[in-house]
Amino acid sequence: MGEETDRPDQRSPQRTDQVNAKNSTDIRDVDSRAQAGIQKAQAAADQANQTAQAATQSAQSANNTASQASNHVTSINGTVQGLDQYKQITDVELTFKAGSTMLSDDAKQKLDQLAQSLTGRQGYIVEMDAQAPGNGALGIQNSQRLNDVVKRYLVTDHQIPVYRMHTVALGNMQATPTEQASADQSTKPTPVRTRSVHVRVMENSLAAQGTASPQGATPSTSPVQP
Repeated sequence: MGEETDRPDQRSPQRTDQVNAKNSTDIRDVDSRAQAGIQKAQAAADQANQTAQAATQSAQSANNTASQASNHVTSINGTVQGLDQYKQITDVELTFKAGSTMLSDDAKQKLDQLAQSLTGRQGYIVEMDAQAPGNGALGIQNSQRLNDVVKRYLVTDHQIPVYRMHTVALGNMQATPTEQASADQSTKPTPVRTRSVHVRVMENSLAAQGTASPQGATPSTSPVQP
């Protein structure tokens, strides 16, 4: 009986070594798994960080594109609005002798100076309104003849394109009411008694950005609708 009791005590050191070895193995296994988990988590974090950086760069790129598009739209809007904006840069008055459609030397000189100031320019139009005595259709016909004389001179002597000239025959009516007519609307405008053509050069605001104003012109700061 004494010998059987001593045997377990003799094997206990061996079992202890086995337990210690198993514990060491388990610890190494846990540590390996922990390190693998940490590395995996770090890799996932790195990937997430790269994804976030890529998303930030993409957002910045999209924002830059949107800003460029907004600037482009603003530029287009400004261009479209400027297409229909004109300002007066030259204003001359031509007078004719009673019953005559001949240009005087003074009228020719004024037209020569006007045409010279338009050399090499773009984006302008020439407005003309003529007045002449005569009631009704007669006055309109007389004033239209004056417009035609001025247009013919500008075309033949200075090669001003016909499409740049716009005319209106007012007959014997004034272009704008007199001060008295404005104060008293019941007063009719006074019929004109002289033959004249009022010539104005109107320039597009966009075209004016790249060219200088005509010589001797007095630019107007307010745009005018044609």
